[in-house]
Amino acid sequence: MQSNLPDKLYYSIGEVAEAFGVNPSLIRFWEKEFDELRPKKNSKGNRKFSKEDISNLELIYHLVKVQGYTLDGAKTRLKESKQKTLDKFELIKKLEIIKQELIKLKKEL
Repeated sequence: MQSNLPDKLYYSIGEVAEAFGVNPSLIRFWEKEFDELRPKKNSKGNRKFSKEDISNLELIYHLVKVQGYTLDGAKTRLKESKQKTLDKFELIKKLEIIKQELIKLKKEL
């Protein structure tokens, strides 16, 4: 899963939800459930997600939506071997990018 967000310092919850194809309420729910998600809030209480938050959200999305982990299972997986899980996830992201490029080349031929 690759989020298509512009290069900015902070993203609104609407931008993040749209990039992941989910409702903002799911992002807020995951924020309560996962300690890794801690977006900054302004004086009005609006959430501002950093690139690190987006990276953590991509990992959570991958575990829950793609691999089918339960929330408890995803929490356990993140706590037990966050670096190992993160390395696998990064590898999957790179392979997906390569796959997209190969499909693009195939269509051009």
